Amino acid sequence: MNELFEYPTLQLARKLLGMELVHETEEGLTSGIIVEAEAYMGPEDRAAHSYGERRTPRTEIMYADAGHVYVYFIYGMHTCFNIVSGPLHKPEAILIRALEPKEGVPLMMKRRNMEVSLLENGAWNLKELKKLANGPGKLCKAMGITLEDYGIKLNSEHLYLREYKNIPEQDIVSGPRVGVDYAGEAARYPYRFWVRDNLFVSK
Repeated sequence: MNELFEYPTLQLARKLLGMELVHETEEGLTSGIIVEAEAYMGPEDRAAHSYGERRTPRTEIMYADAGHVYVYFIYGMHTCFNIVSGPLHKPEAILIRALEPKEGVPLMMKRRNMEVSLLENGAWNLKELKKLANGPGKLCKAMGITLEDYGIKLNSEHLYLREYKNIPEQDIVSGPRVGVDYAGEAARYPYRFWVRDNLFVSK
């Protein structure tokens, strides 16, 4: 699995789609299929936290080798989960924006203070389920990902990826990233990738 992180950032962002993100905690195991991700291309990318070689205690892990976890807090309430994706000293990262819940749905609901009903056939109500992790802050809360996960190596501890399904190229859509209007021309870069027609994508 670690050879996955040898791919350049833009390729890696596409390859992450369809992979299962798993988090094991004392509360239990939760997982979801990655259906949306955004790439941030480092010092040359005005939308990236590391733009202009910015180096702070928060961004320091971005300068590590690919596969480390970069978690940060925004708006005083939301945690965002990123995978460091550039080579050593090249601070690039991929923000995971949305998951399709797979395992541990009741625990995810508890963490989100949500109720998702079951249909007569025993399946979860998709209209409700799709709101569980369809955004970077929502998925971190549902998955129990916190600032304590900052800096760990993905796949080496309690937070890891599993192969789930391969998404064909024709089913991957790209477009501008979300919430980076401040970034000038970089705000229009097509560095957001998502699974076509997937109900769990954030926008």
